[in-house]
Amino acid sequence: MSEPLAEPILYEMHMHTPLCKHARGEPEDYAAAARGRGLKGIVVTCHNPTNDGWSPGVRMSVAEFENYLAMVERARTTWSGRVDVRLGLESDYVPGMEPWLEKLHDMAEFHHLLGSVHPHLRDYQERYFDGEITTFQRTYFEHLAMAAETGLFDTIAHPDLVKNVVPFAKNLTPAWNPEQEMDVIRPCLDRIAAMGTAMELNTSGLGKPVAEMNPARSILQEMHRRGIPVVIGADAHDPHRVGADFEAAIDTLGAVGYACTSIFLDRRRIEIPLDQARSSLRPTAPAAHDSLTP
Repeated sequence: MSEPLAEPILYEMHMHTPLCKHARGEPEDYAAAARGRGLKGIVVTCHNPTNDGWSPGVRMSVAEFENYLAMVERARTTWSGRVDVRLGLESDYVPGMEPWLEKLHDMAEFHHLLGSVHPHLRDYQERYFDGEITTFQRTYFEHLAMAAETGLFDTIAHPDLVKNVVPFAKNLTPAWNPEQEMDVIRPCLDRIAAMGTAMELNTSGLGKPVAEMNPARSILQEMHRRGIPVVIGADAHDPHRVGADFEAAIDTLGAVGYACTSIFLDRRRIEIPLDQARSSLRPTAPAAHDSLTP
């Protein structure tokens, strides 16, 4: 006789909608995938609109923001009592965006606000790449710390995403050695820890040129030493990615010393013991990594 399934407890904390122009599937489809995966719910975190023309090809427009709210509300109503659907946002950060983000984040009742620095964007590279890849990488980590220090975000998304980026180049993997950059990374983590901001363990990194989660284990260890909470997210741009590789993420957290992972609801952090998190998951087919994720 098989043992009864554990009660759902985890959420997919990082997922998108077609409004970002590089994702497939409606929020209802992601909710259905979450139910099959044994998740209690999803927090929809599509790419934020900007008011200054920043990378418009990978996000909703300001005019589409109300549509985004309606999409999430429709899914919440459709799945009420079965899957808990919540509203979130993934907001780009670079210095100077603070006034708009403060205004935007007050325009709805969000449950989880991800702060992201996207170094692959041409707008970012044109502003911050001076021809030296090491300087570019260090600027990226400085911006992660600055994002936390704004107080605008609950979680810093996909830390060390820069390891997959060569400015103005395609299909190349940059030389990346986090150990050589720890003299820069550690002080940035100190600043994030001082703010009490969580950081993400993003499983979509397994499908990127540097095939490991974001961040690398060495950075995750430094996060643990500083007591930085970790939120697991698959960065799903397709329903099949919901909850992808969560077991591997939980095992990685345990291996570096974490006892809990975290979720955010009503912008309040909730800790979930790793053993409970793992036992609540339902098996899934081997994850197909999301080629749509920028």
